[in-house]
Amino acid sequence: MDFSLSREQRQIRDTVAEFVDEEVVPRAAEIDETDEFPADLVEEMADLGLLGMPIPEEYGGAGVDYHAYPEALVEISRGSGGLGTVVAAHVSLACNMVHEFGDESQRERFLVPMAEGEDIGAFALSEPGAGSDVGAMETTAEPVGGDADSAGSGDGDPDAYVIDGGKLWISNGSVADTVVVFAKTDPDAGNKGVSAFVVRPEKDDGFVVEGTEHKLGDKGCPTAELRFDDMEVPADRRLGAEGEGFVQALKTLNGGRITIAARSIGLAEAALDDALAYAQDREQFDQPISDFQAIQHKLADMDTKIRAARWLMHAAADRKMNGERYVKEAAQAKLFASEMAREVCNEAIQIHGGYGYTSDFDVERYYRDAKLSEIYEGTSEVLRNTIADQLLG
Repeated sequence: MDFSLSREQRQIRDTVAEFVDEEVVPRAAEIDETDEFPADLVEEMADLGLLGMPIPEEYGGAGVDYHAYPEALVEISRGSGGLGTVVAAHVSLACNMVHEFGDESQRERFLVPMAEGEDIGAFALSEPGAGSDVGAMETTAEPVGGDADSAGSGDGDPDAYVIDGGKLWISNGSVADTVVVFAKTDPDAGNKGVSAFVVRPEKDDGFVVEGTEHKLGDKGCPTAELRFDDMEVPADRRLGAEGEGFVQALKTLNGGRITIAARSIGLAEAALDDALAYAQDREQFDQPISDFQAIQHKLADMDTKIRAARWLMHAAADRKMNGERYVKEAAQAKLFASEMAREVCNEAIQIHGGYGYTSDFDVERYYRDAKLSEIYEGTSEVLRNTIADQLLG
């Protein structure tokens, strides 16, 4: 199977790479140090059409396919892992949720501003007691008005929903203009009682940002804790029918795993580039350390793992584009790429020796950023379960 990029796909990748080298790389250490959301860079990316890459042009996007989009995200993440998460959470999760499951009115009202980069999106699924176990969520959405019944069974036609509860670990959560929130409309129905809603933080009373997390890495992407206090949301902000939220979330996360693989590849590529340059410049025993076979073997393994991860990423993307089932392939791409990135970044530190353990060199930042990919949008343990389930059928 040939996953060679077309001329147009290469142009997209190269345009993003040029922007990253000129604008992101010089700022990356500062973003990591301050942990401030780089609003100016995000605005520049919006001007380049990078905040709606795979979204059709009719909804404000660029209409980029799922080979070019992950490659663009590889380049963004090569410059800054945090910025890679900002874009992935905005596009792959928030935008795709509205695009796939919203009606035409919702797409016009909420998707277009996100795809054009006027609004930033977030995806609020996880809770303190409901990370991998989505069904354990405690956030509720009580239907009110109209013919809604008090049990929230979905038999009536409510005017609105009152959302109560909280979410944790929400990427872009404190800066988002549009947040897709999952809540239980039927608390007794387990996963089948979860529904999704479009929430507008500036307009919806009761939306509270409790604070942002102090993280090991992924700096520049604010990870927020959110609280909803009797937050009333109009019924026309529900995505799809009541009870469809769990399946919607799984389908969206499945596509999102391709882009987390891309983020991982970008970080690994940055680590390999730095390790190659350092190995050829650093001398010990009167010769560059790149002359030593031990270092050469590390570099060879690093490059081989990156190539393998890229193939898995494009294999999953190809199935998605062709309308084929890709649950296993997306899980494999993210699982392998995320663990690969940690390993490659670790070897980059080892090649740098003591210098690699200091903030004077970027490889320690890559390592901290890479670790997150093994945790969010499906932990490595959950992904192995997913792959096994697909194998066993």
